[in-house]
Amino acid sequence: MSQTPYERVKLARSSGRPTGLDYINNIFKGFMEFHGDRCFGDDPAIVGGIARLNGSPVTVIAIEKGHTAKERAKRNFGAPHPEGYRKALRLMKQAEKFGRPVVCFIDTSGAYCGVGAEARGQGQAIAENLLEMSTLCVPVISILIGEGGSGGALALAVADRVWMLQNAVYSAISPEGCASILWKDAGQAESAAASLKLTAEDARSLGVIERILSENEIGQKPFYDRIRDLLDKEFQALSRDPDLVGGRYERFRRIGAV
Repeated sequence: MSQTPYERVKLARSSGRPTGLDYINNIFKGFMEFHGDRCFGDDPAIVGGIARLNGSPVTVIAIEKGHTAKERAKRNFGAPHPEGYRKALRLMKQAEKFGRPVVCFIDTSGAYCGVGAEARGQGQAIAENLLEMSTLCVPVISILIGEGGSGGALALAVADRVWMLQNAVYSAISPEGCASILWKDAGQAESAAASLKLTAEDARSLGVIERILSENEIGQKPFYDRIRDLLDKEFQALSRDPDLVGGRYERFRRIGAV
């Protein structure tokens, strides 16, 4: 039996799913984490640094939720602050300077919406990521591994290729948030999920993503090996593209065209 959209949401939120650090530790070698945005501080909800993909240097950035309650509290439940997005952008600009491809792993219900985050420029930080990522001169691949919520996810998804795991979700708002706005009742989340077109199949049919990644053997070595090989092959193809920025521009211009 096929799963409903809201069942997909529940799977995407499951604490048993691999998190960003699981992908980093199992796909790449020699990961060296960098910290801080050189402006305010470090945000543990976003992990980033340099590593090797089948021997080649890459920049890796991941939104990290954690598994246990303690880990999730430390990582702010995967809800980044503006300094997290600024850290990510700093690493992407560094990657551009040294000619390294960038891979982003996305798993967030959305950017943190607290008073402190807003005071430190949450909206501006996200907007700057959207602008700067659109003109990066190195290949960028973003993979939605769980939740992809609102601008908090899009801030790391202005990429040459956007992929989703089979049970990941991607939407402008959470089903609960949508239901609260439309019906003043978060309990209508299941109905909202059915209307949001948030599944991987929906995203591919709309041209929002290019590839759906099977979750067969998820969390096991063959699963990570498969993603590693796909990333390596795709980066090799993108590195031969003489107009990455133009292709990226056209990719996003096509979304939503009638």
